[in-house]
Amino acid sequence: MGPANFSRRNFLKAAGAVSAMAAVHGFPAELLAYERRMARFPEKTDLILLTSRPPQLETPLSYFKEMITPNEALFVRWHIANVPTSVDVNEWRLKVGGNTEKELALSLADLKKLEKVTFTAVIQCSGNGRSFFVPPVAGGEWGDGAMGNVTWTGARLRDILNSAGLKAGTVDVSFNGLDKPPLPTVPDLVKSLPVDKAMEEDLIVAYEMNGKPLTMLNGFPARLIVPGWYATYWVKSLSDITVLSKPFEGFWVKSAYRIPETDCGCVPPGTTPKKTVPINRMTTRSLIIDPSASSELTLNKPVTIMGVAFSGGRGIQDVIVSVDGGKRWEETRLGEDKGKYSWRQFFYEWRPAKPGRYALMARATDTIGESQPFEGLWNPAGYLWNKVEKTEVVVK
Repeated sequence: MGPANFSRRNFLKAAGAVSAMAAVHGFPAELLAYERRMARFPEKTDLILLTSRPPQLETPLSYFKEMITPNEALFVRWHIANVPTSVDVNEWRLKVGGNTEKELALSLADLKKLEKVTFTAVIQCSGNGRSFFVPPVAGGEWGDGAMGNVTWTGARLRDILNSAGLKAGTVDVSFNGLDKPPLPTVPDLVKSLPVDKAMEEDLIVAYEMNGKPLTMLNGFPARLIVPGWYATYWVKSLSDITVLSKPFEGFWVKSAYRIPETDCGCVPPGTTPKKTVPINRMTTRSLIIDPSASSELTLNKPVTIMGVAFSGGRGIQDVIVSVDGGKRWEETRLGEDKGKYSWRQFFYEWRPAKPGRYALMARATDTIGESQPFEGLWNPAGYLWNKVEKTEVVVK
């Protein structure tokens, strides 16, 4: 038994103590944030509640003042209601099979015998920022808190696949977890990756987050980590890896989590894309964390503008900020570099010389020159949000 084991009864009791929030469409971001309620689930602190079944919990932005997001504060996103609430690690096995030389049934102890890999990487829901889309789109109305920066430890996926032995003709690898559909008509959440992607060095099956076992809600006892890509591929509570000799045709790749096949992954607002592709690499983003929106600052008193910036696994080259709504821009000081998959904190010292309202903005650029748009790029699923955002503050 592991520290993330707790009874389904207690889990549902905690989940049932809060009611699901009705989706809010078309409201200003300020009102949307006001309407949201806080909830506390097992192993978690108070998080912003979107839905309780399945659990969708958002991280308050104040936690992003820290370089590493605490385990208890990391956002939660499940798709189907029957989520695992207890796992006996003595019984759990990760099964590997399909187009392989042999089948494997790996225990947690077996995973830990493989070479240990540790790195820090941003995990971000594909729909992070969806509540800001205009016109609004269907789906979980996330603010900016469906993300976090975590240090992951686990075994390379490539080592696991090599242990099973890939047969000739392999094209895809699929991944399934312990969550189960409540009805036969609901498709099981199974994801896939092209075999070349699956064999990249940096993909791991993680069994620790920030030096501790995964929380139950974040995928205990092990989950797939695909750094630089959106979290839809980071399958939680991993149970089965299947090597395929034919392209994967499951719902959650063929029909869901797709973006327009355009350079920007966008189409004109309100239109339908002619062709789509599976979502993949994260876009470059930055976000001002402090001061927070609606803060009241003191005239002529120094204030440190602080935020975070990250890319789709290419690292951050620079972040610039504006305190006047984008008229003038200044370079920031970047904080600690914990690798190309981690976010970078940025800092800018500012002394407001006049009273009034100020619109603070930040714009990040990654190491190959990819930056952020000043206008929201729209797609019907509400993905890829990385518009340069404004944080309005008052100086008195």
